[in-house]
Amino acid sequence: MRIYYLLFVLPFLFLMPVPGNGGIISLLQKQFCSLRSGRCALLTCLPKEEQIGRCSLSGRKCCRRKK
Repeated sequence: MRIYYLLFVLPFLFLMPVPGNGGIISLLQKQFCSLRSGRCALLTCLPKEEQIGRCSLSGRKCCRRKK
């Protein structure tokens, strides 16, 4: 019966981000950015773009063209 508790806790341990590395969270943010027709910029968005979110926990920005 105790094995069920262990099996319940293991997914949470693997999904938790390691400090300095976003892991699954960063991957989901990148996918969400591409779904919103954006691109990940390393430092800043271009002048004809607007920031619509973030691509990672380290500070990359999700940018798309202004409407």
